[in-house]
Amino acid sequence: MAKGFYISKNMGLAGLLMGAVAGVVIIALAAVYDKEKTKNQNKPVDGVTTVSPTTSSTLSTPKNPWEYYRLPDSLSPVSYNITLWPRLVVNASTGLYIFTGQSDVVFRCEKETDLILIHCNKLNLTLLSGHRVRLTGLDGATAPNVISSWLQVKTEYLVIQLKGKLAAGKSYRLSTDFQGELADDLKGFYRSEYTEDGVKNHVSDAGTFARKAFPCFDEPAMKAVFPVTLIHQRGTVALSNGRDTVNTTIDGAEVTKTRFEPTKRMSTYLLAFIVSDFAHITGSIENNNVLVRIWARRKAIAEGHGYYALNVTGPMLQFYEGYYNASYPLSKSDQIALPDFSAGAMENWGLITYRETALLYDPASSSVGNKETVLTVVAHELAHMWFGNLVTLRWWNDLWLNEGFASYVEYLGADYAEPTWNIKELIILYEVHKVFAVDALASSHPLSRKEEEVNRPDEISEMFNTISYSKVLYGSPCSRPSPTARFYMVLHSYLNEFAFNNTVYSDLWDHLQKAVLTTPGMSLPHTVHDIMNRWILQMGFPVVTIDTATGHITQKHFLLDPDSVVDRPSPYNYTWMVPIKWMKGGVEREQHWLLQETDRHVPMTTAGSEWVLANLNVSGYYRVNYDTDNWERLINQLTADHTVIPLINRAQIVDDAFNLARAKVINTTLALRTTRYLSQERDYIPWESAIRNLNYYILMFDRGQVYGMLQVGSSYNMIYQTFTVAEVLSFSHILQVYNQINAISFACRMGVERCRVLTSVWFREWMIHPNLKTTVYCNAIAAGGVEEWDFAWTMFKNATVATEAAKLRSALACTKVPWLLNRYLDYSLDPAKIRKQDCTSTISYIAHNVVGMPLAWDFIRARWSYIYTEYGGGSFSFSNLINGVTRRFSTEFELKQLKQFKEDNAGVGFGSGTLALEQAMEKTAANIKWVAENQEQVMNWFSNECT
Repeated sequence: MAKGFYISKNMGLAGLLMGAVAGVVIIALAAVYDKEKTKNQNKPVDGVTTVSPTTSSTLSTPKNPWEYYRLPDSLSPVSYNITLWPRLVVNASTGLYIFTGQSDVVFRCEKETDLILIHCNKLNLTLLSGHRVRLTGLDGATAPNVISSWLQVKTEYLVIQLKGKLAAGKSYRLSTDFQGELADDLKGFYRSEYTEDGVKNHVSDAGTFARKAFPCFDEPAMKAVFPVTLIHQRGTVALSNGRDTVNTTIDGAEVTKTRFEPTKRMSTYLLAFIVSDFAHITGSIENNNVLVRIWARRKAIAEGHGYYALNVTGPMLQFYEGYYNASYPLSKSDQIALPDFSAGAMENWGLITYRETALLYDPASSSVGNKETVLTVVAHELAHMWFGNLVTLRWWNDLWLNEGFASYVEYLGADYAEPTWNIKELIILYEVHKVFAVDALASSHPLSRKEEEVNRPDEISEMFNTISYSKVLYGSPCSRPSPTARFYMVLHSYLNEFAFNNTVYSDLWDHLQKAVLTTPGMSLPHTVHDIMNRWILQMGFPVVTIDTATGHITQKHFLLDPDSVVDRPSPYNYTWMVPIKWMKGGVEREQHWLLQETDRHVPMTTAGSEWVLANLNVSGYYRVNYDTDNWERLINQLTADHTVIPLINRAQIVDDAFNLARAKVINTTLALRTTRYLSQERDYIPWESAIRNLNYYILMFDRGQVYGMLQVGSSYNMIYQTFTVAEVLSFSHILQVYNQINAISFACRMGVERCRVLTSVWFREWMIHPNLKTTVYCNAIAAGGVEEWDFAWTMFKNATVATEAAKLRSALACTKVPWLLNRYLDYSLDPAKIRKQDCTSTISYIAHNVVGMPLAWDFIRARWSYIYTEYGGGSFSFSNLINGVTRRFSTEFELKQLKQFKEDNAGVGFGSGTLALEQAMEKTAANIKWVAENQEQVMNWFSNECT
């Protein structure tokens, strides 16, 4: 699944300076109960009774099988024969867009039973009267008669009670005919509208929520084969997971029937059905008969916006074939850019679906950041074709097994396609530092949770978070740098053994352990299971403290708020087996394993000006603290010659210091002093690390008197003096470009007058380099008024390139005029103005603005029930919305408001934002204490720096 909330990874161009890591999140298998429509839940629907969620199914202890969210293990699907017919015109009798369909599912009875449970969401699928269910025995089996059937709303089942029992070991066919609404809710089989050249067009897409498209056993372990047929209007094209084999007309009607080759054995969440009038460009994998196509709106294809994705897809697929030592398992690889899509991208097997911003690149108007986004999202989704699709997690509690590995491997695939970008270095910023921020909370969770902890749709949605995506392969035998040839063999044996089946995390440890035992000269202090389970089965990570005077090393569970209470028990008492790569005085030394809480007499003592640096190249998942003298020696080395310290570790030193200061481990002034050397720093990664951490100070103080001192502080002004605008337009290396964009963006944000004047002039003359558009648009709109805002709104509505529209949509939130921000908030809930996929991110953009934050907070509190029901409480964007609106909270009053918000909306719910709300309260409480304890220190330090 996509890196799930997928936003641009260009930190300079996509709100990088705000320090927020958001994204669009990937699609969970389970659909979410739509509360808006429960008013009809007790009425018969075309002869099928529905059971209200207010019945016994709401009891805390379920009594009947259909009251559980997990399917029983009595039945297993073999194949589905599915026919779907979407009507992309309004139905005259219902006034709705509808689809009809027919499904035959062949299943095997594993345990004798008189009950069939199969997922079916009534809100978008209605069984037709007279054709409710038809059960047929196969291969001599006799099918018992159906006593009754109904739709269980809360757990989303079609429940079928039988007069007799299904026989274990026998196979049966369940046939259903159905009708559903092609709504615009971005779930199930849904409708998307777009206008091109003045003509309104429709797309139907069913890339997620399979149970809303047809009755199915909708769990990842319930793999089956899917022969698919789509009936569609003449002049449109139908796509699905397999290659199309037959196109015919039906009885002379103006429709086409397209049949597709049966899929490989796969999970329901990987299915996709699309009908559109899109065009495509074609390529292939060299020496392999695999068809590669990029699909998009006709105008986008005609203008060449799909070529970059096409050009990198072939090399990436070839790289992954070598990396996994396994051929691409399908006959084609379609990738399609959709005008409306709830996630950033989705790894549907053979038909990967994307937002337009994640697949299309326009060289004339898109930035290098947009190009990197396409590169990395495509790399992530193609990595899933093996790890996730060919071999799939058994249940969502092990989601990291899919997503974490894909997040890691995407850097390898992207690096292969663009070897000059040094993109593997960015993993420290995009993954490690990002997940540290979340995993340092007491409300974090282990990578792998117990199955019983992840059952309901909102619980599944919550698993699609930073922990699952970014906390992986660190502090273990699998850690960076890139794995050895032996690791490639491990992946091959793992994929080969479990191909077209499901696994749990321990299966991968088994294969790694075999590699350790069979590799000459390779040894570990404990088994792979012992080492890795400490990182997988307990949340958080350690801070390793090194005393260079005594050689003692200790570890402790790192908490951003040391006063917070950790309620979740740990099977290992929050200790880890930590591999410590280190250097002394610039020379790398032999790796040391910290296996318990304290290790004494380690050879890390120093003499004179000699310094120790641990976690070399950030190969382990932990923070590092030192004695005061060693901190001083490291700072002195940075000042004297920072290049002696590896690039990634320069970023690590800054990030560790600032976060250790926030956790009261070291002094805030010490953390600030790590930034002094930056006037000599020309590399992007250390600068970006510093800017993100300084951004926390801005968020905490930009509503008070300290902010004035921050604006004139030399640490901020020097970033603008380090680079020039001319350099931004001349550098070709992507990380150099990011660094210069950071310089200009941050200078504008901190009030450098000549920067603001320059961006306003460019905006008025509409002469803006693509790499500077995000900065120019935002700052010009912030400095302007109604005229600038209305002009940008017009340009946004007329934009035909998705990346251009995204930049303008973000920039519109930068205005300092409150009534314009309130108008924009109202626009966010109007699908005619802001697409549903962009609603929550638009509100978050407004909240990033210091003027807009209280307006956005008031807005979502007043409309939470509507937002939750209309935009789907199970949407992965809800956690980002809560995080985005509350990121500045740092007062007792705001904490009380958060608690009241939770209480007031307990009956509505928070869906996938439930954990985010708890974390927002925890972070707000920590912010309150940090501001009270550090405000004076920060003001004094910046005051001294400016004199």
